[in-house]
Amino acid sequence: MTDTALARRGVSHSVGFWIVAITFLLVMAYSTVPTPLYSIYQAQDGFPVSTITVIFAAYAVGVVVSLFFVGHISDWVGRRRMLLIAVLISVLSAALFLLWSDVEGLIVARVVNGMSIGVLTATATAHLGELRSFARPEESSLVSASVAGASNLGGLALGPLIGGVFADFLPNPLILPHAVFLIVLVVGAIAIATVPETVKPGDVRTRYRPQRLAVPSRSRGVFIAAAFGAFAGFALFGLFTSLAPTILRGTFHEPDHLLAGATTFAVFGAAAAGQVVLARLPLRRQLLVATISCGVGLVTIAVGALVAQLGVFIAGGVIAGLGVGVLFKSAIATAGSLAEPSRRGETLSFIFLVAYSGLAIPVLAIGFALTFAREMDVLLAFVALVLTCTVAAGSTMTRRAPRRD
Repeated sequence: MTDTALARRGVSHSVGFWIVAITFLLVMAYSTVPTPLYSIYQAQDGFPVSTITVIFAAYAVGVVVSLFFVGHISDWVGRRRMLLIAVLISVLSAALFLLWSDVEGLIVARVVNGMSIGVLTATATAHLGELRSFARPEESSLVSASVAGASNLGGLALGPLIGGVFADFLPNPLILPHAVFLIVLVVGAIAIATVPETVKPGDVRTRYRPQRLAVPSRSRGVFIAAAFGAFAGFALFGLFTSLAPTILRGTFHEPDHLLAGATTFAVFGAAAAGQVVLARLPLRRQLLVATISCGVGLVTIAVGALVAQLGVFIAGGVIAGLGVGVLFKSAIATAGSLAEPSRRGETLSFIFLVAYSGLAIPVLAIGFALTFAREMDVLLAFVALVLTCTVAAGSTMTRRAPRRD
């Protein structure tokens, strides 16, 4: 059956936009469901904290590898096809979690889960922009970018909270969440099959090649600053996604799984909310708010850790999360505006490639540092580094943003 025939039997571009957004959110949510479950896996298998960082980094490695090799090819094989593949890969990762729960299995399942996200992120972001432009051609592209960012970070926020609920209130916390999401994701795949295609295979004829590590020829300085900000911002997300339960237990003596999930939810939720709430502001003003929030929030995180005040620590995470979320959304919008239309998926894939490298590399460095340094020293050094990077990137993007939108 041709894409045109399937589109006629499917939903409208407007409905398809929301199907893609919701499925995007659900797949992203499943990628962070294991966050509050790591301590249960650790108690079951007896592995050290550094192994948690390896398991988490396996996910980021899967994302980066997938982005590099296939994250950009929706530009010529079609958005819907690649979205369907992404959701089905996530279904496979759920099956692996159910069938293989020792350390090796967790690493493999997280790599596969990361591969799903690598296919999904740039493809869904580009598809949402194109579906919205069909449904509402007069609307600003910042609206679809905000929905894409909210689906991305909102899903990452919901996952730990859902995982914490399963861990504290429902039976079989290492089985039930994966089984439930397996079913939910299968339903999502069926829904994606009804969404209109926005890129006809064959419109762009090209031979396969991995993702080009190149930036758009226009405004390279702005693009590089945007990528740098995305890297640093995702490093902060990586800290809360991988080590939140460990920090809460070791620094604040709070072993509750739901609290660990709620803490990560608060950080990602603030990031998603900031993208939506500030969407109507001019880009320059958004970036100014983001830069200030990153600076204030990261300093507050450090103070909260030093004085062992959980409320201060979480408040800092929320403030910094808001800033990082807006910074990341602005980076995506910047990349999309500088990309050639026929290479939009490729350009967005490059930004996501840099961003998810920010999840893998710093978290692996943290895991290595924890083998010989105190947790507090590692945390403070990490916060100082992310503070410097996010404020520098945000300041550069603010200076180069148009004074009027």
